[in-house]
Amino acid sequence: MNEGDEEPMSVTQLVGDMEVLIPMAGFIDKDKEVERLIKSVEKLDKEIERVNNKLGNPGFTDKAPAAVIDKEKEKAAGFARDITKLKDQIEKIKAL
Repeated sequence: MNEGDEEPMSVTQLVGDMEVLIPMAGFIDKDKEVERLIKSVEKLDKEIERVNNKLGNPGFTDKAPAAVIDKEKEKAAGFARDITKLKDQIEKIKAL
């Protein structure tokens, strides 16, 4: 796909920083796909909570090098971006 092209309605799977889209073309169970995406969002929410707890722990932040703390913050930001993408996908599927 080119920048600005509208993606076809697809099943989304996040693989690291890459988003894999598989065109649905009417062959998926919408409810099951929404359920799967909701579970992925919940898992990412737990990961964000885990990272935030770590960053909120003075025992960690006082001892950890700045690079480690920055990496944890980047993880949380990445999880938040993924959640946004997944929620967008949930809304698109619900609208079908």
